[in-house]
Amino acid sequence: MNHVLGFSVFGVDWQFLKPFIVIGLAFGGVYALSGVGLVVLYRATGVLNLAFGAIGAAGALIAYYLLNHTGCPEWLAFTVCVLFGGVVNLAYGMVFGPAFARRDPLVKMMGTLALALILLGLMAWRAPIGGAFARFLPLPSTQHHYDVFGTVVNLTQIISIVLAFAITAGVSVFLRVTKLGTAMRALANDREITATLGVPVRRVEAAAWFGSGIACGAAGLILPDLITSLDYSALTFLVIASLAAALIGRLQSLWATCFGGIAVGLAQSVVSPYGAISAYRSAAPFVLAIAALLFLSRRRVVTISRAGT
Repeated sequence: MNHVLGFSVFGVDWQFLKPFIVIGLAFGGVYALSGVGLVVLYRATGVLNLAFGAIGAAGALIAYYLLNHTGCPEWLAFTVCVLFGGVVNLAYGMVFGPAFARRDPLVKMMGTLALALILLGLMAWRAPIGGAFARFLPLPSTQHHYDVFGTVVNLTQIISIVLAFAITAGVSVFLRVTKLGTAMRALANDREITATLGVPVRRVEAAAWFGSGIACGAAGLILPDLITSLDYSALTFLVIASLAAALIGRLQSLWATCFGGIAVGLAQSVVSPYGAISAYRSAAPFVLAIAALLFLSRRRVVTISRAGT
């Protein structure tokens, strides 16, 4: 009967895929939020932060410890998780940012990779994974369920996708209408000229590092609830999908990054129930990023010339 009513289109059973679409949208919201944070930082400082996922994972572990070993209120532990991302990001940017300011983008990126490895090592030392012990960081919003188009959706999943769009819209407006946002856009175009015009470069960069870190902390708080496990190694590699979203936006467009993150989440989730291709779901971020880059550069003409002609 469902097929007659139109739930099966082009051989796809949409009724069967609905739960996977919901999950994909939720994960896509986290990827979009993270990708926007990466793009904002890159546009202001030229740094592609590979430690994004590791910082969020460390913040989530701190929140877990506060909740389970100190009797800390939930709201305070969650706030610490988000602020931890901002503070660590800011500290790294203020200490190492000036030293790497005039270095190649690859050198800047490798510096953040070192930070990711340090954090991953610290987490493995203080909170080893293995045995029968598992860590969970559920959010209260998970207990609230709603029926949306015949599919059960929890409040965390709704928050994930809504927050992605809200942050993207808010940052877009911020960059256009505020003095600090204008300074960030100018800094992205030319750091030296912006500095000569009297713009406080260090202050603008500090705002970019801190704001990106807040997005990092928020992603680190939401993702453990979505995957129902506080696996810091999985959270660390969140940066892969986020980077794919940022590349889809060509490290420039916030909205393209947002929709790119959602597309990555959907692609990974929708192929999960199909055994033939589910093993390749981890390749979805790379496939989508490459396809988007090829599509966006399709009108460029490459010419080859010979010297002396």
